[in-house]
Amino acid sequence: MRLEGKTILITAAGQGIGRASVQACVAQGARVIATDVNVEALESLQRESAAIETRVLDVTDVEAINALAAELPGLDGLFNCAGFVHHGSILELSDEDWAFSVNLNVTSMVRMCRAFLPGMLQRVEEAGPVSILNMASMASSVKGFPVRTAYGATKAAVIGLTKAVAADYVKQGVRCNALCPGTVDTPSLRGRIAAAADPVQAEKDFIARQPMGHLAQVNDIASMVVYLLSDESQFVTGQAMLVDGGVTI
Repeated sequence: MRLEGKTILITAAGQGIGRASVQACVAQGARVIATDVNVEALESLQRESAAIETRVLDVTDVEAINALAAELPGLDGLFNCAGFVHHGSILELSDEDWAFSVNLNVTSMVRMCRAFLPGMLQRVEEAGPVSILNMASMASSVKGFPVRTAYGATKAAVIGLTKAVAADYVKQGVRCNALCPGTVDTPSLRGRIAAAADPVQAEKDFIARQPMGHLAQVNDIASMVVYLLSDESQFVTGQAMLVDGGVTI
């Protein structure tokens, strides 16, 4: 049990990578607090295991974040998974789209880290090192992709945020890393494929950019989540960890 005795909070836990990460962490012995805005998705998660606790949380609501942090001090792990993929070049990016992307993809993580870090520092004194994991992407400062202006810029900011938190707290027992997936077969991706002018070709194009020749599955990413939240990665901090099927070779 690689996460036995650890309490971990995961945002956007209702589907996709977040849900798979909840399941993977529970399988490794963690007590998991699964949060999402989707009540039905949380209820179905809670039915899966008594080790899963759920809380409805809008990560753009600073008061709700602070209230939850007061309720759940002393986390061993925090996985900021919530995010949004805006499709468009800079000429197709409205101020409203930009503000929404920054708020959900970056500001929410700032607020989550700021709210939960004091309790996590206290947890270090009681039980040893803790871990923060932020969802970034290969589409970031790592690599540019067409029609991903807002997404790439905000995910680059997540990597910068991650390195800053890691540098500030490395000597205090807090590790902070960013997870940078390739193209993952999730409900979000399926929605973008369905919205394309030619969904069949869109799926082929997503697959073609992976040198391995197929999309990642959510469990491919959840395995890295477990590693980065566990003590197995105790000497890893401030890193943008790629799981991209060879896209950035």
